[in-house]
Amino acid sequence: LAMASQTVITTQPQFIVAQQQGEWQTGLLDCCSDCGVCLCGTFCLLCLSCQVAGDMDECCLCGSSVAMRTLYRTRYNIPGSILGDFCSMWWCGPCALCQLKRDINRRRGMGMF
Repeated sequence: LAMASQTVITTQPQFIVAQQQGEWQTGLLDCCSDCGVCLCGTFCLLCLSCQVAGDMDECCLCGSSVAMRTLYRTRYNIPGSILGDFCSMWWCGPCALCQLKRDINRRRGMGMF
């Protein structure tokens, strides 16, 4: 009876995917680049917040949070920090929320969202 030779694999090949550094599609103060979002943010910030949360499949109350901005930024590898997200949301909350919604809309339009 012949013995078959067996090979034991101790390591598997690894694939490392380096995610490219992303960037915001529009600037924090680029309100005129999407007037619909700007008007919604100006006159009904709560509605815009719920839209962003819905886009991100999160609770409606989370749309205008620092955590939501940080989650989005890390998902798309946009440089920044939690402190930067906090400052944006604290001092420029409506603008930061509009920026987030504009970015979602543009990425959706490009098939990247």
